[in-house]
Amino acid sequence: MESAPESAAVPVTQSHDRRLATLSLGALGVVFGDIGTSPLYAFKEAFGGEHALPLSQANVFGVLSMIFWAVMLIVSVKYVLFVLRFDNKGEGGVLALLALASQLFRKNRRLSAIATVIAIFAAALFYGDAVITPAISVLSAVEGISVATPALERWVVPATIVILIGVFALQPYRTGRIGKLFGPVTMIWFLIIGTLGVLSIAQTPAILQALNPAYAWAFAMQSPGLAFIALGSVFLALTGGEALYADMGHFGRLPIRIAWFGLVLPALMLNYLGQGALVLRDAAAVKNPFYLLAPPALLIPLVVLATIATVIASQATISGAFSVTQQASRLGYLPRLPVTHTSATERGQIYIGQLNWLMLIVVVMLVLGFGSSTHLAAAYGIAVSATMALETALVALVVVVMGKRTRLPMLGVLLVVFAAEVLFLASNTTKIAAGGWFPLLCGLAIFTLLTTWKRGSEVLTADAAAKHVPLKGFCEHLSSITRVPGTAVFFAANREVVPTTLLHNLKHNKVLHERVVFLTVTTEDVPKVADDERIEIEILMPQSVYQVIVRYGFMENPDAMHVLKLMSARGLRLDVNETTFFLGKSTIARAERHGLFTWRRELFRRIQRNAPSATEYFRLPPDRVVELGTQLRL
Repeated sequence: MESAPESAAVPVTQSHDRRLATLSLGALGVVFGDIGTSPLYAFKEAFGGEHALPLSQANVFGVLSMIFWAVMLIVSVKYVLFVLRFDNKGEGGVLALLALASQLFRKNRRLSAIATVIAIFAAALFYGDAVITPAISVLSAVEGISVATPALERWVVPATIVILIGVFALQPYRTGRIGKLFGPVTMIWFLIIGTLGVLSIAQTPAILQALNPAYAWAFAMQSPGLAFIALGSVFLALTGGEALYADMGHFGRLPIRIAWFGLVLPALMLNYLGQGALVLRDAAAVKNPFYLLAPPALLIPLVVLATIATVIASQATISGAFSVTQQASRLGYLPRLPVTHTSATERGQIYIGQLNWLMLIVVVMLVLGFGSSTHLAAAYGIAVSATMALETALVALVVVVMGKRTRLPMLGVLLVVFAAEVLFLASNTTKIAAGGWFPLLCGLAIFTLLTTWKRGSEVLTADAAAKHVPLKGFCEHLSSITRVPGTAVFFAANREVVPTTLLHNLKHNKVLHERVVFLTVTTEDVPKVADDERIEIEILMPQSVYQVIVRYGFMENPDAMHVLKLMSARGLRLDVNETTFFLGKSTIARAERHGLFTWRRELFRRIQRNAPSATEYFRLPPDRVVELGTQLRL
């Protein structure tokens, strides 16, 4: 009798273990693709970049020691062990963290404003990272053909562009089947780069001494100027570390931690140490120590595998840009955007067409403009280092407000991490003229765009609130109005007031439909809302007027037809062919007098004109929509 529970528990445990293994394998391809390809260029840039260090044993040991301890502090401690705790209903990323902070800071407007600026600027900088990552990753991989056959060097840039065009062109057709290949391929990648590192270390085992932090300290003390400049190259080994937090919602904490400590971290460190051992044996190998780790016969296969690995890394970054854009739209920092789901089973696999092609244009321009991974490396580090520092500051604010007993130790850890990240950021600022200006300019432009849209939307909302007609008691005045057959659905931003579209319809048409539905769509400070909690129906007038509240998480995409099905399940059945959807559109008029910030008004107007229509956003049948507009003069 007692053995039954034990035997029943075995399949459950095996199922849990299989699921954990599957998630850990999936995390390899999505979460670690970017940081996993950093050995292609990080160590090389320290001794062969624009600010190349003199090649000596002390410098090699110093750089490798800095790489190891930087990865341990920033990635292992900060992200894997610490920041992954700060999720918003299982989701990570700077905008998910902002949503969590907004809940905590509701009673403190100053902290809320500071958190908002930090998070939005960090998100804006991410876009600079998102276009540089595909360019530098694929370019550094394809550069391997010039190591194998120098005569092919002139084909590096054209081949890179062709591959990148293919990556972006395939975005609308991504499926779960393709995604499932990412994990196994990336696992093979880590096993091979780790093996190459071990073979090189075996020839020069003294390189293992570089794991001693004393070498990093001695390097910093004896050559502080060189060490400061080297930090910019060392930081390239950390790029992609922020993805651990951003992609947490897809896999969870434990699978990410297992993949990191079980395979990714050992493979990366073995490869970096192997590259260091190689350049100590052969100074000429500093030209491209990653590829020269491989025997000549395996060089071409390694180039092919590296190219595939960088395509996977680029894929993950592009997907991240889509996710951040969707979250920004849900939180009101961008117009409503139509999102295409590319998988029937994974909600996180989305596609945003306009963004996809815009990113492709920018990425191709970067490859043509910079021409090599060495030149792009100067632009890369500053975007990620600034994002990481801002993210740490935001986490610190959350820790302060949460007020747990462990607050002081946690703040102590964050202070050490923040100090290290500021040092990396300061080092990367030395590369602003060499290309670091690009992500900063990109981030500033996107920050301006996001905050301009948010501010303009708030102005229109405030104007509508000033002119609102309270819903309470309004229905009592509808009995004298002429009714016509059918159902009218009026979208209302505020559930407490009468939609302005209904007022305009009454003013101009003097009639009202037999059934009226006030539909309010809200975005919650959570990633997703379950269908059984999605809608709330209130009867304002029996058989006549209804109010429906629809809730979405900030990572979800509204679907009016799905809402109608949920309403039918609750007893409110609407025939689409007899329903008219009324939409309102408020705009800001041109400035009559030009001032210092008139350009922001014009920017808002331009964004609004080019924004996708609400019909597309809510997935409404176009032939059943009526749009009524108003104009605000400031």
